[in-house]
Amino acid sequence: MVPWTIKPLYGFISDSVPIGGYRRRPYLVFLGMVGALAWLGMATIVDSATTAVLFIGLASFSTSFSDALIDALIVQRARLENSGDAGSLQSFGWGAVSVGGVTAAFLSGYLLEHFGTKVVFMITALLPLVAGLASFAIADDRVSGEIKGQLFPQWQPLKQALRNPQILLPTLFLFLWQATPSADTAFFFFTTNDLHFNPQFLGTVRLVTNVAGLFGVWVFHRFLRQVPIRKIFAWSTVICTLLGLTSLILVTHFNRQLGIDDRWFSLGDSLILTVAGRIAFMPTLVLAARLCPEGVEATLFALLMSVFNLAGLCSQQLGAGLTYLLGVTESDFHNLWLLVLIANLTNLLPLPFLRWLPDK
Repeated sequence: MVPWTIKPLYGFISDSVPIGGYRRRPYLVFLGMVGALAWLGMATIVDSATTAVLFIGLASFSTSFSDALIDALIVQRARLENSGDAGSLQSFGWGAVSVGGVTAAFLSGYLLEHFGTKVVFMITALLPLVAGLASFAIADDRVSGEIKGQLFPQWQPLKQALRNPQILLPTLFLFLWQATPSADTAFFFFTTNDLHFNPQFLGTVRLVTNVAGLFGVWVFHRFLRQVPIRKIFAWSTVICTLLGLTSLILVTHFNRQLGIDDRWFSLGDSLILTVAGRIAFMPTLVLAARLCPEGVEATLFALLMSVFNLAGLCSQQLGAGLTYLLGVTESDFHNLWLLVLIANLTNLLPLPFLRWLPDK
C-alpha cells in the first residue's frame, strides 16, 4: 500500500519535471518496463518473503505511478466537457477498468489452478509492456520552453489549492467516508476456511463483480450524471449499508435454512453490492476532477486519490483492530456477524458532514 499513499509525489514529479518536453508519455514507457521486470522477478527470482515483498512493492510502484499519470490525463480531458456531459470520461475510463477486470477474473482463477503461480506471473509481466506501448497513442502536449526551464513551477498553484476550503472540506469528507472499519479481511478467511471456496470459484466471483461494476458505471452514466453529488452520496451510503447487512445471512448460514447454496448467495450478494458500490464511487472521481485547478492536475488529483487510499488503509487497520478485539481468527468466526454489523453501521457516521460537499 505504501506506493499508493505517496501518489502526490508522482504527480508533482510528472507536473514539474518533463522528460524531453513531455510530462506523461516517457514516464509511462519507463514504468511499463519497471512493472514487467517486477513480475518477471516474481516468476523467476523470488525465493523468500523478503524478495517477494520487494518485487510486489516494485510492481505496486509501477501501477500506482502509472495510475497517477492516467488520472491527470483524464482530468485534463474532463475539463473540456460541458456541464451536460460531466462524468462521461470518468464513466468511460472506469468502464474500461471493469472490462479489464472481467478479463483478468475470467482467466486468473483458471490459470492459477491449472498452471500455477509462476505462469500467471510470466503472463502478467507482459501487460505493463503493453501499457507502455499504448502510451504512444495518447495526446501528450509538449510543454513550452518557458515552463520547461523552471524548477517545480507547480509548487505555488498547488500551495494555493491546498489552502482553499472548497478543496480541503470535500477532501476531508472523502477521507471520513472511506475510513470506517472494514470486515473484508476476516470475510475473506471466512469464505476460504469456513465455506471452502477454491481459487477458481473466487475467480468467478471476481468475474461477476467486475461485470457488475461495468453495469454500475453504465447506470451512473445513463441516469445519475446530473444528479447533485450530495444526493448521490447520501442515498448510496444508506443503500450500501442496508445491502452490506445482507452478508449477515451468509455469515450466520441462514441462507442454508432458506435453501440457498453458499456459492449462489455469495455470487448474488457480491453482484448487488458491487453495483451499488460502483455507483457510490463514481461521484468521487467526478468531484475530484472538478476540484483540480489547471496546471497541477496530476499532483492534486493524485493527492485526493492518496487521501482516498490512506483512508482505505485506515479502514483496513480499524477493521483489523475490531477483528482482534472480537476474537475473530482464521478459524474462529463466532463473532464475525458482530464485526460485519459494526463495519456496516459505521458507514453512516460521515453523513452529517455532507454539507462540506459542493451543491452541484
